[in-house]
Amino acid sequence: MPAVFWIKHGLEYLLYAVLYFGNVYFLYPQLANKRFGILYLVIQALLIYLLQLFLHWVRSATDLYTELQKVYSAAGSHSFSNNHWDTTVVITMSIVMLTLGYIASVAKKMKRNELAYETSERERVIAELSFLKAQINPHFFFNTLHTIYALMDTDQPAAKSSIYSLSHMMRYVLYDTKNDKTSLLKEVGFIEDYIALMKVRISDEVQIILDKQTPMTDMEIVPMLLLPFIENAFKHGISAIEPSYIFIGIAMTETELKFEVRNSLFEDLGKQLDGDPGIGIANTRRRLDLLYAGKHTLDIESDSFAKEYSITLTIQK
Repeated sequence: MPAVFWIKHGLEYLLYAVLYFGNVYFLYPQLANKRFGILYLVIQALLIYLLQLFLHWVRSATDLYTELQKVYSAAGSHSFSNNHWDTTVVITMSIVMLTLGYIASVAKKMKRNELAYETSERERVIAELSFLKAQINPHFFFNTLHTIYALMDTDQPAAKSSIYSLSHMMRYVLYDTKNDKTSLLKEVGFIEDYIALMKVRISDEVQIILDKQTPMTDMEIVPMLLLPFIENAFKHGISAIEPSYIFIGIAMTETELKFEVRNSLFEDLGKQLDGDPGIGIANTRRRLDLLYAGKHTLDIESDSFAKEYSITLTIQK
């Protein structure tokens, strides 16, 4: 083939590339992406028309077909006349390049929108979790202070001991729970301290059972996630005049953590539990939905016949 043949094809493919990238980086962002659809289509049609006119001029200026006719005649082939076919190929390729550019532009826009939505959703979840965590910590603190306040007039030594225990627990709340995750063993230790603190204000006739697996495999867990259920049991499951109990079970398997709380159910308190589970339980439900979506189950039951209220939480590793 003569040199003009390769020059013509190189120029043609260069113009196709200009059509594609011009559509991706200029035409679509400036027009189609800003709701100028009709103008966008008119400019594309005009570009296709001008491109085939320009290439036709190139073919004429370089006398391409005369040179090709010499090559075909020397090879003993029929006469060469492909002007109409060449124009059809140019128009078809131009449409293909513009269409591919449009598809690529739409795909890029969808990807950007998806990333923007994911970023916005991630920031919303982080903000909501921070708000929920900010609610839970004071909720625990105020409930514990209320317990200590009740001891001030009846048992001052126990109140002093409780204040010391609370300061130790608050150190955990302030420093060990500032990260997104904490150790399960630390969380269990905090629960044990909380139970010991709560025992100070209740009668010895109330049965408190903590059944934890020994030895227990450690895992990372969201801090202050289990405590609201135990707070709820102490708040609503203990009676000053009737026998009552709280059972807390913590066990690990190879695939999940199982946490269980059962406590006495009294008719009036049962209605409170059904109608107003409190800030702690509501926030914990929401935190579970956000942080362990599809990886946890939470069953809450109120058995009026057995007079027992129970929660069972399982979290997959």
